[in-house]
Amino acid sequence: MTSFVKPIIRRKNEPTNDLGLVRSDYDGAMSTLCAGCGHDSVTASMARAFFDLSIEPHRAVKVSGIGCSSKTTAYFLREAHGNNTVHGRMPSVATGAAAANSQLTYIGVSGDGDSLSIGLGQFVHAMRRNVNMLYVLENNGVYGLTKGQFSASADVGSTAKKGLPNEMPPIDPVSLALSVGATFVARGFSGDREQLVPLIKAGLKHKGFGLIDVISPCVSFNDHKGSTKSYAHTYKYFHKAVHADFVPPSEAIKVCYDAGEIMPVELHDGGIIRLRKLEKGFDPRNLAAATSRLAEARSNNEILTGLLHIDETQADMHAMNRMEDRPLNEIPYAELNPGSTKLAELQKGFR
Repeated sequence: MTSFVKPIIRRKNEPTNDLGLVRSDYDGAMSTLCAGCGHDSVTASMARAFFDLSIEPHRAVKVSGIGCSSKTTAYFLREAHGNNTVHGRMPSVATGAAAANSQLTYIGVSGDGDSLSIGLGQFVHAMRRNVNMLYVLENNGVYGLTKGQFSASADVGSTAKKGLPNEMPPIDPVSLALSVGATFVARGFSGDREQLVPLIKAGLKHKGFGLIDVISPCVSFNDHKGSTKSYAHTYKYFHKAVHADFVPPSEAIKVCYDAGEIMPVELHDGGIIRLRKLEKGFDPRNLAAATSRLAEARSNNEILTGLLHIDETQADMHAMNRMEDRPLNEIPYAELNPGSTKLAELQKGFR
């Protein structure tokens, strides 16, 4: 993976956050993704969220798996530690890191291939354990890094750039998250930064596992007429719970619409997508309502966006397992290794 250094440019009277940092202090290396890739818009939204929340960049931990989406960790927060892990194994690394030091802010970036196929078991158990992290799943329905095979989130009837239509039912990460008890579940669209940034900020502040499924069309392999993960299809069936914008290589299409509305948008290739934002008054604390609303949207071929569910009553992994609040590297060795006598006493309790 090759990245390029992004030039640091300072502007006069540039706005600063509570730390005295400017927005560009939250950037990373220059992106090597395809021009117009939705993932770059997600990266910009994540950087903006960290800036707005005045989180010190070096106090954040970025983890990812393998794929186009997982390259994202190089493109923001250059002063933060980043770990590009094995394919599908990012949740385990994040779990271990959070167990060792709960004082940092954890953000995982993954894709539908990385999370819903080889990493599905890891993904589910991170939600089940309620690991205190934000998990951003950049969802485009294909394996873009390996040239466009269908992923597990490709909808029935979705057509590939080459080959036959997909006939297998998709795995919906949002419905899956609700079914296994995730405590923060949201969906956004890479083109609607106005909605996506607040969702990321809320997810970062949530105490527990936060999932944001971001529809992020692949401009090279899955942005054609007939694709259900294209810009056109998403804009057409997008029900406002999120704003959307499309940034092709040469120009940008931006739309704004109100909560409860459907926004149909025609893509540069003639395709159509439909996005629907959640209506005002929707209660994300009602799990049954969230599940029902998702089913209704699915039956209408709509992509429902916004904060779908939140549960602030559940203990996160650290509290649930009564873990030490101090980072392990700050605990004196005598406490970490109390000796064989203490260990024998501890083991008696498990017999």
